[in-house]
Amino acid sequence: QVQLVESGGGFVQAGGSLRLSCAASGSIFSSFNAMGWYRQAPGKQRDLVAVFTTGGGTNYADSVKGRFTISRDNAKNTVYLQMTSLKPEDTAVYYCNARRDFYPSYNYWGQGTQVTVSS
Repeated sequence: QVQLVESGGGFVQAGGSLRLSCAASGSIFSSFNAMGWYRQAPGKQRDLVAVFTTGGGTNYADSVKGRFTISRDNAKNTVYLQMTSLKPEDTAVYYCNARRDFYPSYNYWGQGTQVTVSS
């Protein structure tokens, strides 16, 4: 069954903003070691964008610090990625990920949502 459902991608001009959402099942939201966002541009590897880590900490890629903000709504089992001051190099497919490293371990990916930033 689908564990992570993403929404919110789209087309935006440079300097614009978008917000991505990732809705998870309740069992995931209460048990993950890390949950957040990765992205993959054409011909490139999938890279971390922003994640929540165990204990509520956050980790951001240097390229998005100060522009992107990860947040969560525990009542809705949803993680968000607010993206501002978007640049063409932010163009990629954005994936939600939830991972648990200890038994019962899991590593779930969302279906991906396209973000395209025009110059």
